[in-house]
Amino acid sequence: MTTLTAADATDLFRAPPDRFVDVGAGGAEVAYRRVGTGPDVLFVHGWPVSGATFRLLLPHLVEHVTCHVIDLPSAGSSRVGPDTPVSIEGHIAAVRRVVDVLGLDDLAVVGHDSGGMIARHALAGDARVRAFGLIDTEQPQGLSLRFKLFVNGRHLPGFGAALGWLADKPSLRRNGFVLGDAFVDRSLLDGDFDELFLRPLAHDPAYRAATMRVLRSFSPRFVRELGELHRRIDVPVQLVWGAEDKFFPVAWARQMVDTFADARLVVIDDAGLFSHEERPAEVAAALVPVLVGDR
Repeated sequence: MTTLTAADATDLFRAPPDRFVDVGAGGAEVAYRRVGTGPDVLFVHGWPVSGATFRLLLPHLVEHVTCHVIDLPSAGSSRVGPDTPVSIEGHIAAVRRVVDVLGLDDLAVVGHDSGGMIARHALAGDARVRAFGLIDTEQPQGLSLRFKLFVNGRHLPGFGAALGWLADKPSLRRNGFVLGDAFVDRSLLDGDFDELFLRPLAHDPAYRAATMRVLRSFSPRFVRELGELHRRIDVPVQLVWGAEDKFFPVAWARQMVDTFADARLVVIDDAGLFSHEERPAEVAAALVPVLVGDR
């Protein structure tokens, strides 16, 4: 039986990855980590975090499934150069490439935030996928006002530098118009979240530049196309949502259930966009049945 503490799971992302996967995009290499036993599950993170965002979820899953956790190009421990093209399209291609290289022919996919959008674009209708777990992610209804307010900033000169500066100021980053709206408990922006995600954004100009290239590549068309992608997904889908998610409204998540052939929704109280970081045990309990094929 595999066991893992939250501290051990966090340390996995402080250490070098198990390997790098060449995804063929100008030298981009995806950092890859594997832990757990059981059916294969691929984890796809959102922006601007990395695979480490699943660190609190992993201890609740490793006894049930084999967790394949990646850092997409520009994130975490992945390798990119200053001229490496990084974009949402590139991330979609990278996910497909990882599945091919790892030889995963029977997998479930868990995606959070833009990682859920990327996973659907990459693997909707793929015969190798047995199920999806989607946590607080984009919805075919479009972009909420809160989401628009944030992503529209990508066009402003100096937006990346300003975001990095704000992310480095604990009192400022807790403001709802900066990063505070992502959590119910805004103190969770400190500690490990700060170390793993915000400090690199604030203090590593090359990392921040690559991160911003991804954000600038975002187009509303990736969201508009989700309805058609959902019609291609005929495997079980488990939606898990923070009740207080201000970016992807839970009311829209309830409407989204019927856009899939077989989907269910679990709403997590007292949680926002990062419900899996605020309430990992509850999120894991909702996911396990679909990930292991008991649903």
